[in-house]
Amino acid sequence: MIPPASAPAFLSAAGWANAAIVPLAGDASFRRYFRVIDGARRAVLMDAPPPHEDPRPFIAIAEHLVGQGFAAPAILARDLEQGLVLIEDFGDLRVKEHLDDVPADELGVYRRAVELLADLHRTPAADLPPYDRAVYQREAGLLTEWYCPAISLPVDAEAYVRAWDAVLPIVEQSASPAVTVLRDYHAENIMLIDRPEVRGLGLLDFQDALAGHPSYDLVSLLQDARRDVPPEVEAAMIVHYKSIANPPADFDAAYAVLGAQRNAKIIGIFTRLWKRDGKPRYLSFLPRMWDLLERDLAHPALAPVAQWFAGNIPAEKRHLALQDQAAA
Repeated sequence: MIPPASAPAFLSAAGWANAAIVPLAGDASFRRYFRVIDGARRAVLMDAPPPHEDPRPFIAIAEHLVGQGFAAPAILARDLEQGLVLIEDFGDLRVKEHLDDVPADELGVYRRAVELLADLHRTPAADLPPYDRAVYQREAGLLTEWYCPAISLPVDAEAYVRAWDAVLPIVEQSASPAVTVLRDYHAENIMLIDRPEVRGLGLLDFQDALAGHPSYDLVSLLQDARRDVPPEVEAAMIVHYKSIANPPADFDAAYAVLGAQRNAKIIGIFTRLWKRDGKPRYLSFLPRMWDLLERDLAHPALAPVAQWFAGNIPAEKRHLALQDQAAA
């Protein structure tokens, strides 16, 4: 977490000469974040180094969200060639840590997060690529591409694709009109901020947004890869969302399909972060992801995919202690 060599000149040109630069957070990607401190002023420096990262999608969706009245960080300065972006600092009060400290706030905070989604889904979608069959399949395929080889398990990858082809029409048939899908809407990317003039909560990490089904971000929130959300809270928040958003009749089935798709994807991604990127800490989340995936697979709409898992990845192969392999 050493600031890039170009940071001081960038900050000086932006009016932050001689500001202190302190580490703030890493990321599952190549992005890094630093807090910039100049007296009473605070900002966040995003280091999104090319060619690995491109900050333009983040900037575009941030400006769209702000234009719709949501609290995305204001863009204070940018240098696209260097991959540096200076953004508004929302402070340190993330939902995850707040609920760790004040668990009694859980229902209230999740209600606010669900209501923000309902507001977002009532606004016109941003000009984004579609979250379509090709993307769903590519993401779900990360499980067979990374997890199965990691546990030395040969599987029928072609049948896996066919199983998803059998269930994804449930999502496609109820995805109109498409909404802005932030794709990483969960407790570590939502900030508690004191901004009465904007809708809801502070939003982070939305550069991968697509136009797709309204249930996806609800799944991201309620089947959180990094935080246990009690099943009764998940159920109550789904009911709350449906009471205020009037989603299509097959919303529950689409929620289960996209829950399974997202959780399969994350199992693959977290395995890849270990095997390819040398980040074994993500393996600690896999037991939660398998529990969530198995819950989703129990929905009747997922029968073809559930049958594939039953025939290809036995239960005892779903909860292997990959941390032990990583430490070996």
